[in-house]
Amino acid sequence: MSRDALLQPYQLKHLTLKNRIMTTSHEPAYPEDGMPTERYRAYHEVRAKAGVAMTMTAGSAVVSRDSPPAFNNILAYKDEVVRWMAELTDACHTHGCAVMIQLTHLGRRTGWNKGDWLPSLSPSHDREPAHRAFAKKMEDFDIARIVSDYADAAERMQAAGLDGIELQAYGHLIDQFWSPMTNRMDAPFGGNLDNRLRFGFMVLDAIRDRVGRDFIIGVRYTADEVEKGGITEAEGLEIARRLRDSGQVDFLNIIRGRIHTDPAMTDVIPVQGMKSAPHLDFAGRVRAEVGMPTFHAARIPDVATARHAVASGLLDMVGMTRAHMADPMIVAKIRAGREEDIRPCVGATYCLDRIYQAGEALCIHNPATGRELSMPHVIPTAETRRRAVIVGTGPGGLEAARVAAERGHDVTVLEAAPEPGGQVRLTAQSRRRAEMIGIIDWRMAQCAARDVTFWFNTFADADAVTALAPDMVVIATGGLPEVTVLETGNDLAITAWDILTGDVRPGDNVLIYDDAGDHPALMAAEAIAQAGGRVEIMTRDRSFAPEIMGMNLVPYMRALQKTGAVFTVARTLKSLVRSGNQLEAAIGTDYSDLVEKRLYDQVVVNQGILPLDDLYFDLKPLSRNLGAVDYEALVGGSGPVFPQSVPEAGFDLYRIGDAVSSRNTHAAIYDALRLGLRW
Repeated sequence: MSRDALLQPYQLKHLTLKNRIMTTSHEPAYPEDGMPTERYRAYHEVRAKAGVAMTMTAGSAVVSRDSPPAFNNILAYKDEVVRWMAELTDACHTHGCAVMIQLTHLGRRTGWNKGDWLPSLSPSHDREPAHRAFAKKMEDFDIARIVSDYADAAERMQAAGLDGIELQAYGHLIDQFWSPMTNRMDAPFGGNLDNRLRFGFMVLDAIRDRVGRDFIIGVRYTADEVEKGGITEAEGLEIARRLRDSGQVDFLNIIRGRIHTDPAMTDVIPVQGMKSAPHLDFAGRVRAEVGMPTFHAARIPDVATARHAVASGLLDMVGMTRAHMADPMIVAKIRAGREEDIRPCVGATYCLDRIYQAGEALCIHNPATGRELSMPHVIPTAETRRRAVIVGTGPGGLEAARVAAERGHDVTVLEAAPEPGGQVRLTAQSRRRAEMIGIIDWRMAQCAARDVTFWFNTFADADAVTALAPDMVVIATGGLPEVTVLETGNDLAITAWDILTGDVRPGDNVLIYDDAGDHPALMAAEAIAQAGGRVEIMTRDRSFAPEIMGMNLVPYMRALQKTGAVFTVARTLKSLVRSGNQLEAAIGTDYSDLVEKRLYDQVVVNQGILPLDDLYFDLKPLSRNLGAVDYEALVGGSGPVFPQSVPEAGFDLYRIGDAVSSRNTHAAIYDALRLGLRW
């Protein structure tokens, strides 16, 4: 037996967990009509098959009709959920993986204008800033009904064969009762701690009465809200003792902080550039003080940190949830002694930000996550070995090289720059976003292990490519910033890249006109502010930086607001002219004919990327498919993807990522994976 602390079994009541690694509750937003159907099952089954000891599904499954989904949650109040959860559970149990589900009533953390249009509920009328609904202050019959709804939902999960459930008590209804910041009720449900805890213990008692003593029940709760007037650490420890002494709870899953705003959420679930495992020692203190089985997850992205958490006695089970979105094979690779092969979680939090923007969870650099029904995590070998030439070593080009090499092809990569990485290397120059280089480093290591040939400092033209006699050519040349967006004065503006590369020194009074809404503009704003400049970020949109999304926006705002940066929305930059040693900007709006003149000493324009596609068009007439891709075949997963318009020609040709159009890292890597699997 391995002596690795992470691979030791753990006994939770009657349940033996085969190792100490779990995925904690999270809602990837894959349900269909509120049900965890095939896609949801496949997502969890892949991780179960790879060796994770327990998967905690949902984040969270809602128990009542007046808790409509905020993130496409599972509807645990419907009887039909039993069938789907049973199928998921049976699939995971086949691989020795325990299955639980997190149950909740969202309370005020949802909206009234969805689902059945019932009022949101809470122990106060206070609005949660993140979801904006003003709640109905609960009445006695609301309490009685919801307590029964919890018990009904737990009974459904027991009927589906799950190993247990977890109650969510941070930011949702139970915690809204527990926290003095959100409970405005009178006795017997408001006031002192006894009264505030009453609702939660009524829920526990009702569930136990329904499911019996053997079914496992845990509570994921905030043991310290880290905010004046909220649950303190001392009170959080007292809650833990009462949960323990009740005899109703089998494990604790520790949270520290609040989730009512984007900044608060980001402190609970940190993004890249923030401290790893910031609450791990705190969770360990709870375990040491209370002595209950203790779980925890909060930016534990690597095996070394997870191993420390268990070996040091801080945790009994360690959650590596985002890490398993990046690489579901973590446990299998640990067992095989291949930890260096683990695809790193780079903390980009593309997964969570997409959920909170009403999307589905996707990993920024593992496009198979969430697409398990159509995309493999383990690349299959091709029937025929071919020669591939890939031009460009950004994330898309390197993924194309990795996939081709894993399929057994002979791969040569041409790159004009001296180092790989493309725009990701530029991004990683920011200390706060330095982890992004892991996207590149991991792929370079995978390519090196498979004997991919790299030619750096090589400008690829059509002759250089065809001289290699390829069967397939992938154009991953990326693009350059769009610089022709103004009516006049385009030559007077600079780009965000000019600031980030250091090619242009930041000015003292700078306008950043951001019409793309992505990272480069705010990265440039940070660089200018750090250099001592005054910066104004302007956009024609109703809100700024929509492509960055909520959690990733937090570090930018914290950095920029301290410098006095100004954020201007719903205005357009129309033109620039010189005015002495300054630039006169004509500022308009899409809403009227208003135009104002303002002076700056530097203007930065961020307007997306234009493809570097000259090589593609030079090669297009020489290719078999004339560059065409059959989208029906590509998306449908069968049939020839590359139409053979000129079958006697030597190679098929396609382009990916920003060489097609200005998109993002995930799009480039997904292009490379799904096209690379088809030849």
